[in-house]
Amino acid sequence: MKQLQVMIEGSGRHIHMTKECLEALFGAGYELEARKYLSQPGEFASNSKVDVVGPKGVIKGMTILGPCRKFTQIELSFTDARTLGINPPIRESGNIEGSAPVTLVGPAGTVDLKEGAIVAKRHLHITCKDAEEYGIQDKEIIQIKVGGERALIFDEVVARVSDNYATAVHLDYDEVNAAALFGDNAVGIILK
Repeated sequence: MKQLQVMIEGSGRHIHMTKECLEALFGAGYELEARKYLSQPGEFASNSKVDVVGPKGVIKGMTILGPCRKFTQIELSFTDARTLGINPPIRESGNIEGSAPVTLVGPAGTVDLKEGAIVAKRHLHITCKDAEEYGIQDKEIIQIKVGGERALIFDEVVARVSDNYATAVHLDYDEVNAAALFGDNAVGIILK
């Protein structure tokens, strides 16, 4: 079987939110405007930002990603969680049941979330074509080996197969910094 070399992208703290939550924070009829399109098709970082409040601290100006979703979810690193004073679970995107509560503060209002803050599980977005070529199944747990002066193997990486994706690994900034995955070093080899 061939080895797949894959781009590794740092996923910084961000928010996915419902239209209802967006309007509660910014006002009725508010729409997200794209500031920067992301590698995953149709996804963008918006110009809109809100403050995230926890029991011990605040992260000001967290970016909202678009388009709006069917759930509101805050994706953090464990460093961010310490700043807020929360203990979020490690989860796949969309699995927010029983996750950490936070408060969102926007220019037009505040939303108290009983759940929604997670540390995103390491994951590989991969197209159906690439998955078939490299023998990777949807939801399969794989490893990603990275080189350089801080070489390591990331275990427990979940493969997410869809033709709606572009092939790339997403790690949070704590993980990216731990392995010094910057510039030309931001590639890995998929191990099975």
